[in-house]
Amino acid sequence: MTRGAQDAGALPRPRLSRDVIVLGVIAFFVMVGFGVVVPVLPVYVRSFGVNYVAVGAVVSAFALMRLVTSPFCGRLIDWAGERTILSVGIGIVAVSSGLVGIADSYPQLLLLRGLGGVGSALFSVSAMTLLLGSTPAPIRARAIGFYQGGFLIGGMAGPAIGGLLSTISLTAPFFFYAGTLGVAGVIGIVLLRSTTPNAADAAAETAQRTPFRVVLRDTRFRAACLANFAQGWTSLGIRGALVPVLVVEVLRGPTSWTGIAFACAAVAQTLTLAPAARFIDTVGRRPAIIGAFALAAVTIMAVPFAPNIWVLGALLCLYGVAAAFMGTAPAAALGDAAGAKGGRPVAVFSMFSDAGAIAGPLVAGLLVDLVSLPVAFLVGALFLLATSAYAFRMPRTSITA
Repeated sequence: MTRGAQDAGALPRPRLSRDVIVLGVIAFFVMVGFGVVVPVLPVYVRSFGVNYVAVGAVVSAFALMRLVTSPFCGRLIDWAGERTILSVGIGIVAVSSGLVGIADSYPQLLLLRGLGGVGSALFSVSAMTLLLGSTPAPIRARAIGFYQGGFLIGGMAGPAIGGLLSTISLTAPFFFYAGTLGVAGVIGIVLLRSTTPNAADAAAETAQRTPFRVVLRDTRFRAACLANFAQGWTSLGIRGALVPVLVVEVLRGPTSWTGIAFACAAVAQTLTLAPAARFIDTVGRRPAIIGAFALAAVTIMAVPFAPNIWVLGALLCLYGVAAAFMGTAPAAALGDAAGAKGGRPVAVFSMFSDAGAIAGPLVAGLLVDLVSLPVAFLVGALFLLATSAYAFRMPRTSITA
């Protein structure tokens, strides 16, 4: 049989649905605005005359309220549908961000950032639930990679725009963020297919949904949750909080070096997303989690011993390559375990990341103060290694048609 005849007889490869494309675009606009705000937020909080603990409280309030809200997201999605909850969540973040720009006291600022965390949880859980439910297993990693690509590209563009806007005023980035969220919300309302449940399709949805008690016993779900916790701990508690300290206090470099190193790592992660997704969809979730988390653990352990910015940059780029797999494979495994309409499993999955993001910076800072910088990096690496080890318990074939 000729190659042409084989190709003609082959089944067409599934294509990304319209909802996946729309979610990727929404992710871009959300992350552009978020990236604009992140570099300015600590300076803006300090302008209220508060100490650095109060600055950290504003950052933690956002993550804490995400964690508190996530358990309720599954029921809200069952009641109103992913599209509605996604739009409501984006709307809450948009309004709260705009109000942050006109806040006249620190308590108002703290309250508004916490409210933004509520909206963020609604958006992220409903978006991931819709993404997993509208994508067949053979291209699930590809869909997740496309969605994450929107976040990464937006995240790379955001800080540069934020730097320009901050020259106008410290409040301008918050109004810009509200605007990009408004665009994202309109796109979601207009272009996403309505998923509000009704009596006609309730039975079909029930048949699609895997009982949560069954999902809890699935090693794929457990591995995904452990992976998300390790990423939340390491990316924010270790990479985000301690690398800037390492650059300034150990390598004696300017703060601009941190931004350059992080930008290079983001580019490496973005370029790796497509081949990573193909690997995860064809070879499997299990080998991707085992290999990527082991590589990330070795890399993050080496970071505090980097002798110069060039070695540090190379290590962070290598971590970015691993992160392309780490951000995609666990979410794909979650989708395999939870099936369609898995709002509650997605919410629990999200909570593990938030818990790591809250505890990671606090414990890492405490370890630096009491022990040493390398020990703080080592603890993060241990969570990554634990994820890699647990993934050996996953079934060797976890992709279903």
